[in-house]
Amino acid sequence: MVAANPQLRWAAIRLYKDLHRIGREYPDPKYDFLGKLRRGYERNRHLTNEEEIRKALALGEYIKKETLALYSLKKYRALKRRYDEGLSE
Repeated sequence: MVAANPQLRWAAIRLYKDLHRIGREYPDPKYDFLGKLRRGYERNRHLTNEEEIRKALALGEYIKKETLALYSLKKYRALKRRYDEGLSE
């Protein structure tokens, strides 16, 4: 990404850091979340058009929200399973 718009550059770096923090706790270790994250950023590093960069950032934000929703669902299911086991005893 060329420094045409420093705000987009910083937004991309911030999103990468957020996704990297989120990806460390990904529930399925076989999925290789961090590797896919890195490859995705490497695949899009040539983008110079601001509109394309904004689309890529929007996709990244969507992935971030979906991953957080996956974590919430996993935690909810774990709690439900524990409490259901406790009630049946």
